[in-house]
Amino acid sequence: MRTTVDAEFGVRVTKPGLAAISVAAVRADAGELTVSDAGSARTAEFEHGTRAEVYDLAEGEHRVAYHGERVLHRGNAEPVTLADIARYTRPSRYCPSDRMGGLLPPGIGDLTGARARVQAIVDHVHGRLAYVVGSGGPTHDAIDTLLAGEGVCRDFAHVCVALCRLVDVPARYTSVYAPGLQPMDFHAVFEAGIDGRWYVFDATRLAPRQTMLRIATGRDAADTPFLATLGCELDFLGATVFATTDEPLPRDDGHAPVVLA
Repeated sequence: MRTTVDAEFGVRVTKPGLAAISVAAVRADAGELTVSDAGSARTAEFEHGTRAEVYDLAEGEHRVAYHGERVLHRGNAEPVTLADIARYTRPSRYCPSDRMGGLLPPGIGDLTGARARVQAIVDHVHGRLAYVVGSGGPTHDAIDTLLAGEGVCRDFAHVCVALCRLVDVPARYTSVYAPGLQPMDFHAVFEAGIDGRWYVFDATRLAPRQTMLRIATGRDAADTPFLATLGCELDFLGATVFATTDEPLPRDDGHAPVVLA
């Protein structure tokens, strides 16, 4: 199965300077990123295949466009390293697990095994939160989301990550392209370390996990923005995202173990 993705957004730069753009699918077979009225990019490489293209943007409007393609193959789950355990069980900016002890659903801490705990957390978040387009905010963390009872994909992922870390299961936040997602946009899911391997989960259940393409991976959304200013000042003018497959989408029951491509 081949997945094709196209993303486009505009920015209006009011103060020239550097900006980092992270929209390329990891391990894409083909990919092209263009930024209008900008020079050549410098590439910053991060863990798990994440990369950002850094441009020096002049004042004015710029159009960013990315096209990527990848043939999906069933691969082995990535191993959870000792460094992963040390990093992804700690609290982070949007996943303050150290302040969420009273928010853990009853009984989850008593379950035996990481798989059972993670699935119980996913089921709880899916049933507890309402997916509301436009809800939440850029400063909302997992506690804010639980108190509000609603959010978007980043909020669902943050709550799941924080609760997993609370019960000592390593969990990391991942931005993806998701064929079948409605409404179509950049999407966020999370991966949990189970039996020494990373598996992907999505409490929104809005798209099949089997055809998602990884963009960026980190502790939370602070590590994975598709656009970040590094000295410039700009206004975001909106984005369009399309992700499709050349075969019918698979069915996803939300419970089977899935490895993120």
